[in-house]
Amino acid sequence: MITASTFTAWALYITLVEHPARLDSGAAAGRAQFRPSYRRAAPWQASFAVLAFATGLLAAALTARWAWLIGALALGSVVPLTLAVIRPISRRLLDADALGDDEVLGLLRTWGRLHALRTALGSIGVVAFLLALRTR
Repeated sequence: MITASTFTAWALYITLVEHPARLDSGAAAGRAQFRPSYRRAAPWQASFAVLAFATGLLAAALTARWAWLIGALALGSVVPLTLAVIRPISRRLLDADALGDDEVLGLLRTWGRLHALRTALGSIGVVAFLLALRTR
């Protein structure tokens, strides 16, 4: 619960607060803010997603409760989503000096929508974990 909740709370903050502020700041400021934010947040979010996945799988194996497995799979799915879909966009944003403002803003908008999907998957995981705790 702790790792799932921490991952989801961070993702929710980024989705609802940090990223919209980044977009409102314009292309140059958004690009400049994305770099240090991403470099600091990525290892933490990845670690908590992987820990939530692993501990959810362990809880499912030990208790035979499907809700733990569903939560673990929801949280674990953010890793391949991030690696396959979000990371290429992040890399372009990290190396965005040669990109025009319209392209940077377009990439930031796409990144934000995909990050909202990560937030939703984390939320599904947390709800499933809560149900697993409630089930007897």
